[in-house]
Formats: sequence, C-alpha cells, structure tokens
Amino acid sequence: MTDESLPSPPAVRTRELSRSYGTLLALNGLDLEVNRGDLFGFIGSNGAGKTTTLRILATFLAPSAGSAEVLGHDVVRHAESVRRIIGYMPDFFGVYKDMEVTEYLDFFGACYKIPTVLREKTVADVLELVGLSDKRGSLIGALSRGMQQRLGLARVLIHDPQVLLLDEPASGLDPRARIEMMAILQELQRLGKTIIISSHILSELQTLCNRVAIIEKGKLIYSGPVQGVRDHLAAGRVFWVKVLDGAARAIELLQTRPEVTAAEAIEGRIKVTLCDHETDPGCVAEVLVHGGVKLVGLEEEELGLEEVFLRVTRGETQ
Repeated sequence: MTDESLPSPPAVRTRELSRSYGTLLALNGLDLEVNRGDLFGFIGSNGAGKTTTLRILATFLAPSAGSAEVLGHDVVRHAESVRRIIGYMPDFFGVYKDMEVTEYLDFFGACYKIPTVLREKTVADVLELVGLSDKRGSLIGALSRGMQQRLGLARVLIHDPQVLLLDEPASGLDPRARIEMMAILQELQRLGKTIIISSHILSELQTLCNRVAIIEKGKLIYSGPVQGVRDHLAAGRVFWVKVLDGAARAIELLQTRPEVTAAEAIEGRIKVTLCDHETDPGCVAEVLVHGGVKLVGLEEEELGLEEVFLRVTRGETQ
C-alpha cells in the first residue's frame, strides 16, 4: 500500500491521555478525536481538564501517560513539527500595551521566521481577517478588551497554522464582541482551519460548532455531533401533553404503556417521558385517543446544549 492510499490522520487524536499533578489526576485516560475542518467545542466545568488537554496539544505540557497527536505528529516526539502547524491562544495572554498593533504582529512574524519582505502583507492580511485593519497604528493599551482578544487571535494566525487551539477566546467579552468573535471563527472554519474552542458559553457553542466533547473530572462523557448530544445523554424524549379534561385518566392510560417511563401533571399539562429516543411518540396520542381522552396538544420539549450539560454533569473538579 502506497502512502497516497493511506487515510489522512485526524486533526487531533488522543489515546488514553492522562496527566497528573502530584496526587491530582487532571486527565484520566482521555480518548478524543477531532476531524479536519471541525469547529469543535470542548465543554466542561472549571477544573474538568480542558485547559490541561489544550496545553498538552500545544506542547506546553507533557502527558503523564498515553499519547496525543496533531495531524499525525506526536506532541512529545515531534514537538517542533506540532508548533509549526498549531496556533494556541490561552485564556489569559499578555500583550505589550506600549507597542503598536502592527509592531506587535511584526514581532511575532519575525519569531516565526517569516521573511521581512512578506511580513507587511501577512500582518495586513491577518488584521483584515480579524477586523482590525483600521487599528493598525493604534497602541495596544488603547484597544478595548474585545479588540485585544481579536489581536490575540491575529497573533496565532500570523504563521497560517492549520489547527487552532482556543481556550475561552470569548472570556470577559460583552455580547457584541462575543458575536463578532464567533463570526470570525466561522470564517476561519470556512477557510479550512480546524478549530478547537473551549468555552462556558454553551448556547453559542450549540449554534457555532459542528461537533462537541463534554469532559468532567478528566474523563470524556460524550464526543460527537452537536445534534447527537441530547439523544446520547438525555434519559429519553420528553413531551408535553394537553387534554381537554380527564388529566387523571390520561396519566393512568399513559402509565400502562411500556414505552412511557413517567407521566405527571405539571401546571395544567402532562409531562410524558419516553423510555428512549427511538420510541415513536405516536404511542402517546394513540393510547389517549383510544382511551377516550380528548387530546388538544402534543409538543416535544427541546433541550438545549446548556440544559443537557447541566443534567449530565455535577460540576465536579479534581
């Protein structure tokens, strides 16, 4: 088999990845895979292991056990190769407030050995990408928090990395600045970047990301499509039923069906929980109609990513 016929490695892959700090086990056998081109949400409470994972992928921390690869490069054995293909933005990063925006980016362009003749265009390109072209001559200290975050993103883009590791990039931003940051990330995905973003703003990740992972106490709870989180983690589909009269009779009928886990009256409606997500909700209407109960409403409860997260995690840290 030729090299050309081999499948391309995923953007990120970890196997039994663990990291200890003395007696504290921050990561516990993490198996994670991120596809190329994903905008991947990494979700967990403070202390769950998100930052530790990102720092290992960025080659700043060595794993205590297991392995991690970025585009097929081992983060320990091929650290220099990994650093050339990633852009890492920590949750808190220092900026040189007395430098101009272009000076700052030119400095980091030189650190990445971008030739002098190319740096001016490279700096202009990344500033345009993050929407800071009109701030090129401004002092960094005069920029708002949101603009400084965008400048930090420009810095990690200066060497055109293929994989971006962003730890809470919207932390501390006002709603408008968060929306602008998320729009930039979507544009970067459209340009072919693979992006891993850790965040507590779960409602935004729900619409921003195509895949997510949920981690707690250093262990992976779920990894997969955003739309699969609810089906995978929630106990069963929930429906709200409204009947014209005879709520007690309706609950009695529903409780006879093996597909129904629970049925209870709440504020004038009946909450019905099915045993799993494969069950046909038509059974709810069927049993009520055949039992002589007048059904006037049947509506599924839509669980957002934030609600599912709160249901399946306990906010526990190591």
